Amino acid sequence: MKAWFAQHQAALAAAFHRLWSTPLNTLLSLLVIGIALTLPGAGYVLLDNLRDLGRNASGVQQISLFMNLDAGKKDVGDIESRLRAAGAGKWKFVPKEEALKRMQKSEGMAEIVASLPRNPLPDAFIVEPANTEPEALEVMRKEIAGWPKVAHVQLDSAWVKRFDAFLKLGKLALWMLGGIFAAGLVAVTFNTIRLQVLAQAAEIEVARMIGATDGFIRRPFYYFGALQGGLGGLLAAALVAGAVGLLGGPVGDLATLYGGSFALNGPSLLDALVLASAGAVLGWLGAQLSVSLSLRKFD
Repeated sequence: MKAWFAQHQAALAAAFHRLWSTPLNTLLSLLVIGIALTLPGAGYVLLDNLRDLGRNASGVQQISLFMNLDAGKKDVGDIESRLRAAGAGKWKFVPKEEALKRMQKSEGMAEIVASLPRNPLPDAFIVEPANTEPEALEVMRKEIAGWPKVAHVQLDSAWVKRFDAFLKLGKLALWMLGGIFAAGLVAVTFNTIRLQVLAQAAEIEVARMIGATDGFIRRPFYYFGALQGGLGGLLAAALVAGAVGLLGGPVGDLATLYGGSFALNGPSLLDALVLASAGAVLGWLGAQLSVSLSLRKFD
């Protein structure tokens, strides 16, 4: 067991030495891998921020319930009981008198409202459902529409569905983009390892002559590919975090101009570890393919 650990430790040390011995080549390779992983990583962060923005957008989670004009206090109490029993979440009752006052304060509406013989506005409820999934919102809208003394139920479900469809399309595009750049990362590692194997052809021949196993010969190259991919993943996380830091201020200022507040969230520690792990796995895969094909020339 100690010998097995010693062999892996030696292979890891050799991989670090190869990375450190050619700093310029290592830097260029890490930049290529980092950029390849930055675009999918930035896409994930963008979708995550858009999802948060959709949750916090005003009006998206609201259902407007308008009652009949002849509805009385008893009918209003009945609707409140039904909302409470249905677990509809939070709601606010807007009396028709209050709605008329708000309308009267609107620009150019004061004279029109004063000329009306009676209040034409109904009592209303503004409901903020606990479950904001598009399907759940539509089910609740249909249920409320069937209650007595309910004249109309308004739900901006079309906007919610379009936003949800956009996020799903974005996820699909992100997976496709990730697959393309993953293939590119494997190709970069494949070519790098292949050049190293060719450069050390004489050493590999001598090692085989003195009885070195294929596992002993392959192991340093595997560690090199995994280390290069993992460091490239960490560089990608740093690039995404830097971009979010630069854009955070302008995005916050833009949100303030529109009367809202929004802050961009950068990649978390878990996101950085996922990028590093993905880079290490892809680097290991590229190294395995490269070594397997390159060593056939020595058979």
